[in-house]
Amino acid sequence: MAQYFHIHAQNPQLRLIQQAAEIVRGGGLVAYPTDSSYALGCHLDDKRAVDRIRRIRKLDRHHNFTLMAHDLKQIAQFAKIDNEQYRLIKALTPGPYTFVLAAKRLVPNRLVHPKKRTIGIRIPDNAIVHALLMELGEPIMSSSLILPEADLAMADPDEIRERLEHEIDLVIDGGIGTLEPSTVIDWHQAELRVLREGAGDIAFLQS
Repeated sequence: MAQYFHIHAQNPQLRLIQQAAEIVRGGGLVAYPTDSSYALGCHLDDKRAVDRIRRIRKLDRHHNFTLMAHDLKQIAQFAKIDNEQYRLIKALTPGPYTFVLAAKRLVPNRLVHPKKRTIGIRIPDNAIVHALLMELGEPIMSSSLILPEADLAMADPDEIRERLEHEIDLVIDGGIGTLEPSTVIDWHQAELRVLREGAGDIAFLQS
């Protein structure tokens, strides 16, 4: 049965953040708040935990997972970023945007799209996630918490606990989120494309 931590949205309790980080390091699967909807996350080297996310969401092997990072320096370890991409990502983050970029050659196959060799990257504007990422010292492998039969993402931690308490290891209650997942921008080739319009405003594309 999943543990349940109520963590302050603006001033996360260090003790609970440390416990959550230990659960992630130990192979645990965590539901946590972002600056859009809630997400499922696990250690980026844990294939079994990633497979659990696939089962819960009924995802195929072509699904692009996202690395939740706390800054551009972490992103640069995994993704190829040119100057134009860097400027836009820096301008829009932290924020509710996921960028699909070309993965660097040394990134393990399990982290990238099997055909396109792309990787999803996100820097959320959320104090709880930021504290957790700082404690871990590395990104979290992540996926928006959208159940197979649903059109919208999950936003209520109590509902998440009720639906998934036997399938995940921890629910972090950081308050009610939004029903919208992040906006997904594919920029692994020359042309920028919006794959999913979500919580992130895309008005900048018309400017």
